[in-house]
Amino acid sequence: MTDTQRQLALLVEGILGSYAEQGNINHLDGSNLPSRAAVDRVLGDLLSLVFPGFLGEDEVDELSSRYFVGERCARSLRALERIIGRAMGIQCAAGKPARPRPVPELHAEAHTHAIDLLAHIPTIREVIASDVRAALDGDPAACSAAEVITSYPGVTAIAVHRIAHHLYRRGVPLIPRMMTELVHGRTGIDIHPGARIGDSFFVDHGTGVVIGETTHIGEHVKLYQGVTLGAMSVEVSERSRATKRHPTLEDHVTVYAGATILGGDTVIGRGSTVGGNVWLTHSVPPGTTVMLDKPSLRMFTNAG
Repeated sequence: MTDTQRQLALLVEGILGSYAEQGNINHLDGSNLPSRAAVDRVLGDLLSLVFPGFLGEDEVDELSSRYFVGERCARSLRALERIIGRAMGIQCAAGKPARPRPVPELHAEAHTHAIDLLAHIPTIREVIASDVRAALDGDPAACSAAEVITSYPGVTAIAVHRIAHHLYRRGVPLIPRMMTELVHGRTGIDIHPGARIGDSFFVDHGTGVVIGETTHIGEHVKLYQGVTLGAMSVEVSERSRATKRHPTLEDHVTVYAGATILGGDTVIGRGSTVGGNVWLTHSVPPGTTVMLDKPSLRMFTNAG
């Protein structure tokens, strides 16, 4: 054995030893997890169904639309079955191994989830259409639906969220978060798939927006860049996914750039406006304007 071979043998043993010591970052049960590339591909196909003719290089018209939708649905169905089936064995809670399940059972459940998502594309499109209208209404610089669909990061982020949220609500593990993190990397907008967001939602500019898992957002809400809808820091022992940790924004709320709103008990009342760089950890009544008036916050109702 040469010196290089001996060195490589020692390296191999060292890496295998780390697998035994840091087992929480291994996946050595012989099954493949869904890859980011696979999730990205199916997400692209789903978005092409949501925005036919706008995304990708497919030339879709009324004559070809039936073929396009049929081919794209069939391809998406197969891909969703694969990635959801591979994700079904993942247990969210750390340290709790997943119960082994027969492959046919996993495939059947993955098929059900995939069919369900595709069946809801018309409903998802209806909500996304309201988001596109909100972008057109909310930004004087927006010239057309084509512009906001192909160019606005906020529209892309909320479209992906609508798809991911549908899967999240039905208990599909891993895939919803992978979808939203893919679009987070591209847009700078971080929306957890668990967040509940009403119709006609618009994120203007978008970079640095963070929306936490248990956030509730009403209809006709508008956020600017750098807004955080987050949770207060808690001890690990006190954390619970079932606890509402993030704020509620009621209908027709506007939050300007750099504002931070924290806490599950925090409710921003209907028709309120939160100014730029404001830090809020308490509720405000409907029709309130909150502004940063150094050295303290100033609040007043829109009526005066």
